[in-house]
Amino acid sequence: MTLYFSGFCGARADTTRAAVSSMCAATCSQGLECARTLLMKNENNASAAQAGYAMPAEWSAHRTTYTAWPAYEFAWGPALSAAQSEFCAFVRAWTADAAQEPLTVLVGPDVVAEAKAALGDSVSKIKLVPFAYGDVWLRDTAPIFVKGDKGVASVRFRFNGWGQKYLYLHDNTVATRLAAQADVPSYACEFVLEGGALDVDGLGTCLTTRSCLQNDNRGEPASDAEIAERLHAALGIKQVVWIDGGLDNDHTDGHIDNIARFVSEGTVVCMQAQSSDDPNREVLDAIFETLQNARDARGQKLEVVRIPSPGRVLSTEGAVMPASYMNFIIGNRRVLMPVFGTEWDDKAQHALQAVFPRHEVVACSARAILEGGGTFHCMTQQEPMP
Repeated sequence: MTLYFSGFCGARADTTRAAVSSMCAATCSQGLECARTLLMKNENNASAAQAGYAMPAEWSAHRTTYTAWPAYEFAWGPALSAAQSEFCAFVRAWTADAAQEPLTVLVGPDVVAEAKAALGDSVSKIKLVPFAYGDVWLRDTAPIFVKGDKGVASVRFRFNGWGQKYLYLHDNTVATRLAAQADVPSYACEFVLEGGALDVDGLGTCLTTRSCLQNDNRGEPASDAEIAERLHAALGIKQVVWIDGGLDNDHTDGHIDNIARFVSEGTVVCMQAQSSDDPNREVLDAIFETLQNARDARGQKLEVVRIPSPGRVLSTEGAVMPASYMNFIIGNRRVLMPVFGTEWDDKAQHALQAVFPRHEVVACSARAILEGGGTFHCMTQQEPMP
């Protein structure tokens, strides 16, 4: 992926740095002041787990799902227009079923009119919120929402641009400001963690990768046990299933949401290479073997279902991209699955539908969005119902 970095939020090609910085600074100043007030009310010395909260499974009911409009050339380069078109199709697919939870779309304060024009009739079916950010990957920059007997709370972690790779102004305050807007109790953690690095079953089991959580670029290295202790305090995790690494050319250093996902209690899906030129063939086999030998928080072996891999998907520059059908997002009624125009798209959709009997699995093109570094799960974050 090519980095188009400008160092500031909200920059269109025809917008000056000073003007955009001023607009975003005003938005962030107001949001941070609100956040300070809320967080001072809600935070105490107890962790979220000590207060009775834990991270729910993604298939639990959602109050809303957040996403963000891909707006800025410094983050997207020549893929921006095509990515916006795919985003609009994603929104249409999301809102086509009235049983799906409301979609909250964050939009840079300087591009609200542009986003409304592109989204067209979909604007009436979503909630648009002016909000300063650098890029759209809310799975990693937004807070993680947790549940307990008291209702819903949020947990915020430090964000360092996936190990200092992509540092855009405002991204490291998205979690604080979005937590304030959600108006729920909030807890802060002082270690680096991205939401895409974790996948849970809602019963205390967490899937993750050593290549990400134990990477030197995320802070001081920690052991399996030390990280498990942190995750327990922050999110109520009781059992960590460790996978060594992820996909080729994944700038996240191997986020789990690109390689293995829980689809129900005790059941995990992962991928299987379909051709000899799949760049992740050996990695995918190793992931499957690890999962087959794993046990969940109840001490039970996992049922592991394999679906096809999209195989070798190249960027417009000819580089291998971390294309994955695992980067689906589970809504209240629909599962939106990214596809990339390969011969395995239909087979993978049918295989994923088989493990989601209560949902409709909808395939949406995400090849242009992938040029930016991720797809649907990466660009969303759900807030559960109380």
